[in-house]
Amino acid sequence: MREHDSAIRLTAIALTPTATPPAPTPTPASPPASTSPPASQPAPASERTGFVLASLGVVAFSLTFPATVWGLESFGPWSLVALRSVLAALVAGTVLLAARIPWPGRRHLGGLLVVAGGVVAGFPLLTTLALRTTTSSHSAVVVGLLPLTTAVFSSLRTGTRPPRAFWIAALAGAAVVLAFTVAQSGGTVSAGDLYLFGSLVVCAAGYAEGGRLARSMPGWQVIGWALVLSLPVTVAGSAVALSYEPVTLTGQGIAGLVWLAAGSTFIGLYVWYRGMAEIGIPRASQLQLAQPLLTLVWSFLLLGEELSAAAPIAAVAVLVCIAVTQRAGTRRPRERHAPRS
Repeated sequence: MREHDSAIRLTAIALTPTATPPAPTPTPASPPASTSPPASQPAPASERTGFVLASLGVVAFSLTFPATVWGLESFGPWSLVALRSVLAALVAGTVLLAARIPWPGRRHLGGLLVVAGGVVAGFPLLTTLALRTTTSSHSAVVVGLLPLTTAVFSSLRTGTRPPRAFWIAALAGAAVVLAFTVAQSGGTVSAGDLYLFGSLVVCAAGYAEGGRLARSMPGWQVIGWALVLSLPVTVAGSAVALSYEPVTLTGQGIAGLVWLAAGSTFIGLYVWYRGMAEIGIPRASQLQLAQPLLTLVWSFLLLGEELSAAAPIAAVAVLVCIAVTQRAGTRRPRERHAPRS
């Protein structure tokens, strides 16, 4: 009997594990179903925000050349560039001081100096010198090559590798802009064009470096600290330039200076760098293909410049290129960004 009872108990013990496996089986499948939606939801909202911010930056930049033409009514080219940087630095410094933002780390200083040299000083100076001999609309079309140069600098600096379709569309957009430029200038390259080509290089370097810095610090701090770091040079430049260049104050001249300082230099670069941090430098840079076309509209409305009959055709072609680059950019893996403070 004892052996029989023992056998029954052993049989019962051996059978009990077979009832437990069905219970745990649903548990391995449940975590992926519950955790996957939250991981995929924030990406589209972040991309939409970045797209809107970068687009606002393009709108602000599209007013830069007309505002520069207005500013040249009252100031010389060197005075205008130095004063716009000083005023923008005062605005940025006040905001940084009020927000009690600590001084940037040493690892950021090199990049901030590149931004200051390319965006705060180099691009404004070279384009202002060009606008003494070229029109706002012509300059805007030449600078339409900026997205391509920015994408090249970004690829070299950050190691990003956009897909082939991205580069094909970017080159097509650049070809449209270049063909439009050559047609408008009669097939010749002037000294003003050389200034504009030089501005492409320095500005692309500043944009790419600023977009990289905006991944680890807010975009408004990137341009804010770049302006503050350049303040000693711009103050000295303003004093020297104003002593040599005559000043004739007009309403449009003052309005142009104010917009260049507040709109193009500080607000525009703030939303631009923030947008680049959200959607990536190459994709954001392609939005600037629309900037020359916007500037053509502002040049007609604010300056009375005549628009070429080829402008609508170029507009459609460029907008198609923007759509292709945006679609191609969404197919590559999203870059992991460090959280901004």
